[in-house]
Amino acid sequence: MSYKRTKLACHAAYFTMSSVFSLPPLLFVTFRELYGISYTLLGTLVLTNFVTQLSIDLIFTAFTKYFNIKKVVRTMPLITCLGLLLYAGAPILFPEHTYAGLLIGTVIFSIAAGLSEVLLSPVIAAIPSDTPERDMSAAHSLYAFGVFTVVVISTVFLKIFGQSRWQMLTVFFALLPILPSVLFFLSPMPEMKNEGNAHAKSTGKKHVLTMALLVGCIFFGSCAENTMCNWMSGFMEKSLNIDKALGDILGMAGFAILLGLTRIAYAAYGKHISRVLMIGMIGAAVCYLTAGLVNFVPVVFAACILTGIFTAMLWPGALIFMEENVPGIGVSAYALMAAGGDLGASIAPQLMGIVTDKVALSQFAITLSEKTALTTEQIGMKCGMVATAVFPILGIFVLLLAMRHFKKIKKA
Repeated sequence: MSYKRTKLACHAAYFTMSSVFSLPPLLFVTFRELYGISYTLLGTLVLTNFVTQLSIDLIFTAFTKYFNIKKVVRTMPLITCLGLLLYAGAPILFPEHTYAGLLIGTVIFSIAAGLSEVLLSPVIAAIPSDTPERDMSAAHSLYAFGVFTVVVISTVFLKIFGQSRWQMLTVFFALLPILPSVLFFLSPMPEMKNEGNAHAKSTGKKHVLTMALLVGCIFFGSCAENTMCNWMSGFMEKSLNIDKALGDILGMAGFAILLGLTRIAYAAYGKHISRVLMIGMIGAAVCYLTAGLVNFVPVVFAACILTGIFTAMLWPGALIFMEENVPGIGVSAYALMAAGGDLGASIAPQLMGIVTDKVALSQFAITLSEKTALTTEQIGMKCGMVATAVFPILGIFVLLLAMRHFKKIKKA
């Protein structure tokens, strides 16, 4: 049976799902100016997004056998469409409570985002292939190219037509997921294991340690990728004094395109995933330390962009690492890995925000600001970047433990 159309549907789903993650942050300034929504409430939308996804991950981890996986995959893009349409219609449907409409829309499209993280990877893995690890990398690259597309289109659209037209932009991105849904309904679906075979789901300390190390790898990798992805726009505008539109296109879009190109490169030539993960963790740590400790703008700018190369394989690579070392895994294992990734995407960006605020208000920042040309806010952001470097550094040690663990298992 040919699964070419199924694979195309997965690629389209990854591409269109990127709007759920990248579009809302681009609209936050618009929401604040048009509807007077506070930064705290805007931050709550981000938190709601990731908490909803994490909840879906955990539900699938525990109750995978109760779901019809094929039906969920086919309807998942339509849930994205519904959530974004409600998001766009919030000021009309809830004229006195626009924020409530945005919150409900966020919950709905976040459910779809959680489902995509749990289910798209096992669909790709279940499609017969001579190079499954390269197929996984290629599929994940479409998400990065989707982010690039969303950032460029949104920035240009808002610059030309103004912030008041944001609803038209959102409706455009809301309609795109209809395509993968149609493709899924017209395509055969591979057989997927809900629970995995007896070997993969064996109980005991060894299995618990195996999954803990794998979840640790994707957790720290997600921390490294998502902190820069979420903070790059603000860091470039406030810390490097780069115009927002220019920073978004050259910075965020540049980060996304390098993320995608690196995944494509691995899909074409990649092997030795553990080595790739190690290089990624080390490179990400160096980039964060450079962004935080160096004051020369071109070097800092380059460090931010190059983070896209080093973090590109940390999420999909952790899944490939699992597939290579744990045979016969089921959807529940992918759900657990997605939970680890989403937890990292929730904690690390929040930590950077906390460090930035605390340091900016500290006597240390005030004293240092008097001795340098940096403002206390810039000092706070740089300290936040240095603090974030701890995640890929810890990821290095977790990866070393995982490699040693799997080496012992193979010898046994």
